[in-house]
Amino acid sequence: MTTAPDPAAIQDALNRVDQAVAANRLSASGAANLKRWLTEPQYARYLTPLLADVAAGKFAELDSMFWEVIPFGTGGRRGMMGPYGSATINERTIAESAHGLATYLHKATGKTGGTAVIAHDTRNRSAEFARLTATTLVANGLKVYFFDSHRSTPELSFAVRHLGCDVGAMISASHNPPSDNGFKAYWSSGAQVLPPHDKGIIECVYEAREIPTADFDAAVTAGQIEIVGEAVDRVYIDALAALSLSEARDFPAIFTPLHGVGESNVYAVLQNVGFTGVQVFDPQRAPDGNFTNVPDQLPNPERAEVFAPAIAAARSTGAELVLASDPDADRLGVSVRGADGEFVHLTGNRIAALLTDYVLRKRQAAGTLSDQHYIVETLVTTPLVAAIGRSYGVRVIDDLLVGFKYIAQTMDREGPENFVFAAEESLGYLAGSYARDKDAAIAALYLMECAAELRSRGKTLLDQLDDLYRTHGYFLEDQRSEVCHGPRGKEQIDQLMRAFRESPPEELAGIRLANARDYGRQEIRSLPGNARTADLPEPRGDLVIFESETGPQQIRLAVRPSGTEPKIKFYFFAQSRCPTPAELANTRAATESALRSFMDALSAWTREVLAQADSA
Repeated sequence: MTTAPDPAAIQDALNRVDQAVAANRLSASGAANLKRWLTEPQYARYLTPLLADVAAGKFAELDSMFWEVIPFGTGGRRGMMGPYGSATINERTIAESAHGLATYLHKATGKTGGTAVIAHDTRNRSAEFARLTATTLVANGLKVYFFDSHRSTPELSFAVRHLGCDVGAMISASHNPPSDNGFKAYWSSGAQVLPPHDKGIIECVYEAREIPTADFDAAVTAGQIEIVGEAVDRVYIDALAALSLSEARDFPAIFTPLHGVGESNVYAVLQNVGFTGVQVFDPQRAPDGNFTNVPDQLPNPERAEVFAPAIAAARSTGAELVLASDPDADRLGVSVRGADGEFVHLTGNRIAALLTDYVLRKRQAAGTLSDQHYIVETLVTTPLVAAIGRSYGVRVIDDLLVGFKYIAQTMDREGPENFVFAAEESLGYLAGSYARDKDAAIAALYLMECAAELRSRGKTLLDQLDDLYRTHGYFLEDQRSEVCHGPRGKEQIDQLMRAFRESPPEELAGIRLANARDYGRQEIRSLPGNARTADLPEPRGDLVIFESETGPQQIRLAVRPSGTEPKIKFYFFAQSRCPTPAELANTRAATESALRSFMDALSAWTREVLAQADSA
């Protein structure tokens, strides 16, 4: 039973909050959200510890927990876990997310019931949050299918479609550190929610007061929650296996799930189709939300450091490839043994190029490719994917905002029957029509098939990449981020985005920028001068792309705030003509040098902008 609040204690806390704002110890947004939790009845269960924290003057900690209402970004709601707070993932914010999803479903469809499927990864508290999501949805009148243990995000996407559900929810924070968790919301298509659904759901989240709940076990007994597992797994893996494009299976590799769920989809499909030479890396095999044996406990396969333990094992076993999936197994990274015996970590863009070429080449050889077929990539993915697609005569759709949900939307708009392959630079790939989210399993299947075929001809994936560069030119991509934490971090991100829009750099490391494409203001501006020259059609999003002057070497820069992490992200692209195959090495070296200088110059420019803002 909740103790009746003491009005005097609450008023004292409110006064202390105002004093903290005046003393610059608490942000205005943090104070506004904290006051709601101190005064509104739906937060009564948290009142006692909140009063204690305010009385103790823990305003730095309180600001980190209340500075925002955690939003729906490109991948749902994601952030640091906490005992309470509008800016953290906790029991209340998870229940609000589930309640908002159910409430919006009923508003949008006119239904009073509906069906949902829920899955979770191996993160700390993921199972707990999944059960809370289930009981909240049941209390809102939905029938819930609930996976019996951890599963991958792409299987959740598949299950929404397979089970004919209205919505789905995945409890995961993808590749974030152990401190984080999240809530991904899916619509009936199997895709993560898109406008207007995402805004509608978050409005319902903001409006949530008392949230109904139910007893999990009683709901199972009553048939309101149905436990699912092996039967759905089998259909999902069969759907993946049916997409195989080769019978080549002789290839030694190591796979690591990084303590996540990847054994349930990546390893399962490779075993299903007969890749007997793939071994699971035991030190990172067990489900573990602390990611204990992952370097720095950061389970992101975009980081080369993540592969070090498995590469050490591969050197002793003779494995030629190390595959790694992130904790919810929708992303796949890879390191390849080179001719000198050393392993090379491939970026998501290079994997995308290899997979695009492999799929199109195999489909063309099988006679299942036409000019009506299409491939899809986002605006921040390598232009090499588009170049490869056009060389095979297929349609290329490459103007999408960041987020695989936009790829899913494109699939349904253009027709899944002609969809061939999709890629995004952050290790996301999909083929077929079985799901509407990226899947590490299909990427692993195709990468292993491609590597096995190349091995039979005495070649490697690295050799194949060089062949692509000789054909299409040398393409190089890189990324950097400016991490900006908390309420001050949000101001810094806003300041940088404003600077890129209003007073952008016109030259960096001797490379002159010629124009900017601003997807937020939907305009094209010329440089120097930053004058508007044309309208920019859809899509609309917080993204600005700069392009250098034309020439034998071109550089492109994309700038956007992250939708899931407190950072502003910079994507760098360089493209150079390769006059002859013999000149690839020189072309590569010159391009790498030019891009590195450009990146360093941009970092110096951003530091200067932030320093000027701080001194203003």
